[in-house]
Amino acid sequence: MAHAGRRIRGRAPTGDYWPGFVDAMSSLLLVLIFLLTIFVITQFFLNQLVSNKDSALDSLRSQIAELVNQLALERREKADLQATILSLQDSLAAASAEQSRLAALADESAGAGSRISELESALADEKKVSSEALAQVELLNQQISALRRQLATLEAALEAAEQRDREQQVQIADLGHRLNAALAQRVQELTRYRSEFFGRLRAILGDRQDIEIVGDRFVMHSEVFFDSGSAELNPEGRQQLDKIATAVREIAADIPDEIPWVLRVDGHTDRNPIATAQFPSNWYLSSARAIAVVNYLTSKGVPERRLVAAGFGEFHPLTEGTSPADNRRNRRIEFKLTER
Repeated sequence: MAHAGRRIRGRAPTGDYWPGFVDAMSSLLLVLIFLLTIFVITQFFLNQLVSNKDSALDSLRSQIAELVNQLALERREKADLQATILSLQDSLAAASAEQSRLAALADESAGAGSRISELESALADEKKVSSEALAQVELLNQQISALRRQLATLEAALEAAEQRDREQQVQIADLGHRLNAALAQRVQELTRYRSEFFGRLRAILGDRQDIEIVGDRFVMHSEVFFDSGSAELNPEGRQQLDKIATAVREIAADIPDEIPWVLRVDGHTDRNPIATAQFPSNWYLSSARAIAVVNYLTSKGVPERRLVAAGFGEFHPLTEGTSPADNRRNRRIEFKLTER
């Protein structure tokens, strides 16, 4: 009645879709089962193929290992063969040398046989000599005896000369040691006088910032003596050189005459190039400044033979920097008391 009531109210009847849905799901399930079956079969064959590939790869690896072992064995055999070849070559060279030596001995033997024949012939001739020849032989024997006595005399004289030579060698060695000791003493004395000279200069010139003692050199900045780019002494430079000349004269009076010393005046510039008509390069400027200092010291009574002027340009700086302070330190005049 309810169903009839719904129809009476004008609604359409609903269909039963479940059997169709079940059929569709069954078909889909069959398809999935089929695909899984295909996948499993494919996986099986792939596994078989991979297994076969692995087996083939293992076989190849074992073959490669065997080939490597064979190659190593071949290399060892090759090295042994090379060593054998070298040994055979050495043996062949030795055999060739021995063959050459034997050939030379054979030649010498042939020559010796020929010489023996000649000597036998000469001996036969000698046996036929007359009494006059025997007398000549006796005379020759006497002369040989005299020569032997002279040789003995010469050997005695030679031995005496060698003895004198050995004694002279000992004397020369002793003189060498004494000379080295004297030179060392002179160097020590010159070092002492150098220290005394630097001390006097320091006392005379005072404790100035533009004066340094670098090793065995007394260093003064070029600005003390010269204007920039000039080799003409300024008034202050002359005043300082007057003091230095006084110190040099005083120390020269103290140093013994047998010590060959000189005061070397070295001119140095900074790395800034110069190119003027008077000074084409820093070589000219540094040398001209050193010569100007030497000439002035000479004019103040310093002996010329005790002075040396040298110019070094910019090639021996005190510092490698290029700042204004570094350039000022590298522009300098150095005084070095050294051996001539």
